[in-house]
Amino acid sequence: MKKHNFYAGPSIMSQFTIEETAKAIHDFAGMGLSILEISHRSKQFQAVMDEAVALFKELLEIPEGYSVLFLGGGASLQFAMVPMNMLSTKAAYLDTGVWASKAIKEAKLFGEVDVVASSKDKNYNYIPKDYTVPADMNYFHYTSNNTIYGTEIRKDPDVPVRMISDMSSDIFSRPVDVSKYDLIYGGAQKNLAPSGVTFVIVKDDALGHVDRVIPTMLDYRTHVKKGSMFNTPPVLPIFSALQTLKYYKQLGGIRAIEKMDIEKADCLYNAIDGSKMFVATVPDHADRSIMNVCFVMKPEYKDLEKDFIDFATERGMIGIKGHRDVGGFRASLYNALPLESVKALVAVMKEFEANH
Repeated sequence: MKKHNFYAGPSIMSQFTIEETAKAIHDFAGMGLSILEISHRSKQFQAVMDEAVALFKELLEIPEGYSVLFLGGGASLQFAMVPMNMLSTKAAYLDTGVWASKAIKEAKLFGEVDVVASSKDKNYNYIPKDYTVPADMNYFHYTSNNTIYGTEIRKDPDVPVRMISDMSSDIFSRPVDVSKYDLIYGGAQKNLAPSGVTFVIVKDDALGHVDRVIPTMLDYRTHVKKGSMFNTPPVLPIFSALQTLKYYKQLGGIRAIEKMDIEKADCLYNAIDGSKMFVATVPDHADRSIMNVCFVMKPEYKDLEKDFIDFATERGMIGIKGHRDVGGFRASLYNALPLESVKALVAVMKEFEANH
């Protein structure tokens, strides 16, 4: 039976990425050695790093004056590295979920934080609107996609200060005007690579403006200067990331990927909205994520949620249980997930509904 992978992260990867990584584990670059055992200082791996950076810049159309870094520590470390490097007095944050609130908590260690808006009052099931970012902030930070709650900001905001975004779970799913940002970061384990590497896109002239002493390892300038080679980088995930970037280029680039992602999301949301049994947790269509579709049973069918998870799992739907903060179900539709899997889930939903 075919398995359909809806895990929220670590999540589905393209077969191209998996197969090319598997080959490299046996023999990397014709060296007769595994990618798991070669030096990160070898010319063969330096070529991987260089190509990954170049493709990152090409696919996202990153302008001159920006560096692409591959670091360790996950997005969670970036919650602290961002304010450590860029917060001198006060910064503005948008609170749209767990990960945004964790970033806010870390930023408060380094300066004053102005939470300009929050959707916590409705368990983060919408994106706040009509907020103002004061012009005296060092920067404005937001989380573009909220995996737990199924909300997403798909349009680059316009603010009067430097802008920073955690794009862990929707990077490469839509065009981004990188020139509006001073820093974009994210864990790789959703749309890029296995867990273990974090990407950072940073505007070079945004660095070096705080007075505090920054530990060498936590200073972005260290990694810009050393080309992500200050310490041993996560070699295998970076190699896998390169394969994913090659795959995205083969697909036709970001605009082609966005079109496919919207088609998948529309397929599932239309099924949910047309159902007598299921209901989406995010009511405003404009706020709905195309990466993580969250839905629950309508109140009169609430006691059937576990039965549906068991029913779906038996038919090859893997990872659809919702996060404990929301309950119900969550289908993550990352770039590597085929439309076939979404249609299979919709068919299972309709079969279950017909049975009840």
